[in-house]
Amino acid sequence: MRPTHPNMFRDRNGRPLTILQVLHKGIARIFNIFLDLELYLLYLVGLVPSHLFRKFAYQLCGMKLKGTIHMWARFYNPANIEIGEGTIVGDHAFLDGRAKLKIGSHVDIASEVMIYNSEHDLTAEDFMATVAPVEISDYVFIGPRAIILPGVKIGRGAAVAAGAVVTKDVPDFNVVGGVPAKIIGERSNKNLKYRLGRARLFQ
Repeated sequence: MRPTHPNMFRDRNGRPLTILQVLHKGIARIFNIFLDLELYLLYLVGLVPSHLFRKFAYQLCGMKLKGTIHMWARFYNPANIEIGEGTIVGDHAFLDGRAKLKIGSHVDIASEVMIYNSEHDLTAEDFMATVAPVEISDYVFIGPRAIILPGVKIGRGAAVAAGAVVTKDVPDFNVVGGVPAKIIGERSNKNLKYRLGRARLFQ
């Protein structure tokens, strides 16, 4: 058995690290501290009852926002989030920008919806996180407390029932529900041209 140097750096799983790896991890830790500070400041922004103020602050952080986000929203890395024209995101939503999150136009996202594009790999020895983009097309409806998981694409005009957990792609105009979400119906109107109403003033 070879002796190991007593000053050798190791990661949290006990594996040895080179000096270069230690420097890389140190830089990543500093970056994450600043990212956490940004996320906290954005949480405070979400408490302000002014759509214009919140929109300005979110855009300042790199979010491409043409729609409206109600109060108390939480984010990861808003610079990777794009929200189209006329879209309304309900209160207490969670939007994950660790990979690209693209939400189309005239999308109705209800309260407490969570959209993730990163999750831990249960088969990996080190339990490392994996990322995959999420795309939500135009005229989609997502009901309250639904959860959208990484890598999912929701087609144009589709609808997600309240409390559903979407683990795979949803075809255009299909209605899904359940855990995990399965197709339970189809929207009959395929010629969608509606515009959502105004966002609530103090939400």
